[in-house]
Amino acid sequence: MKLAIVTAYPPSKVTLNEYAYHLVKHFRQKTEITELILLTDTTSQKADVNFSEDGCKVTVRQCWKFNSYTNIFSVMKAVKQTAPDGVLFNLQFMKFGDKKIAAALGLLLPLLCKLRKIPTIVLLHNIMEQVDLKSAGFTKNKIVQKAYNFIGSTLTRFILTADTVAVTISKYVEILQEKYNANNIALIPHGTFELPEEPSYELPVGPLKIMTFGKFGTYKKVEILIEAVEKIRSRTKANLEIVIAGTDNPNVPGYLASMKEKYHNVPQLTFTGYVAEEDVPIIFGESAMVVFPYTSTTGSSGVLHQAGSYGKAVVMPDLGDLSILVKEEGYNGEFFDPKSVDSLANAIEKIVLDKEYRISLGKTNYKAATALPMSKITEMYLQEFKAIQQKNISSLSIKKVTA
Repeated sequence: MKLAIVTAYPPSKVTLNEYAYHLVKHFRQKTEITELILLTDTTSQKADVNFSEDGCKVTVRQCWKFNSYTNIFSVMKAVKQTAPDGVLFNLQFMKFGDKKIAAALGLLLPLLCKLRKIPTIVLLHNIMEQVDLKSAGFTKNKIVQKAYNFIGSTLTRFILTADTVAVTISKYVEILQEKYNANNIALIPHGTFELPEEPSYELPVGPLKIMTFGKFGTYKKVEILIEAVEKIRSRTKANLEIVIAGTDNPNVPGYLASMKEKYHNVPQLTFTGYVAEEDVPIIFGESAMVVFPYTSTTGSSGVLHQAGSYGKAVVMPDLGDLSILVKEEGYNGEFFDPKSVDSLANAIEKIVLDKEYRISLGKTNYKAATALPMSKITEMYLQEFKAIQQKNISSLSIKKVTA
């Protein structure tokens, strides 16, 4: 099978680039795949396809740009030239741009591939029905929110023309089936990027590092974390360091710089900036816990799966997709009210003051992470492609008999 994947890909900073890296890394190991064709966004540097393991051939075609209105033409031209046996889209609603028209046009691509009779699967990381548009930084205007929801529903119908739409949370399956009468939805979990050997759960000498990881400024806010740790410092003798790992959300440029200025007097506060792939194990390994200072959620959390793979305790808001994910996949952690600094401080303090509890949470999360490695996830996608191909063969046979 010659498989094309339409996605952002490192060194791109566009959303879902890291997820694509790990998909590719594990698809390469599948004997059924003879070539992977990456249809990626344009970057100034070459795509990172230098894997240490042997695997199939990887061809990279940088053929689309964030916020370009011509992506449907350039991507379909690349599809025609490379002639894949199947196409996998690694999508969320703002994948192709944060401008409405550019984003919407890009989401028509699965339909165009289906019209060319190419087996097509869309991995949809979020659905509009589960996005809090105000908290996620889209708009506070109620009328505009209704317009967004209408457009989102229309685009969802286009996406659903793919042979299969894969989602990572069972609730998404239920919503798409009930609202759109869709019968082509598959539940394929997010999966865990890397599975290092089980850690010792011991930490380096020095302050306990309270880490958060991601793109900040919309529904991911660092103020509540900084202020919560300050409260813990004021009432305990715990030696704590706050580590904010990541960058601004593209919709809120300058957010982290403003936070650095606002809290410049706070001791042991570290802003790492962008974390390269090779540095991810280090930053997770040194952390005592991973905190999710979210006011909303927009899909399954890659950071939660990473935290689990490194055996880390987690502190999460008790809301939306995160709460569902924890129950479905076996993770555990301390939960807090996302509107309360005191609630977050109490949750973090429980783990800070109880080493055995911290280790217990880490072990539970490692066990949950190891249950769903990316090797298993990519196999699930291959089985879906095989089912589509078999369905198409059966359909052709029926047409021939009828004729």
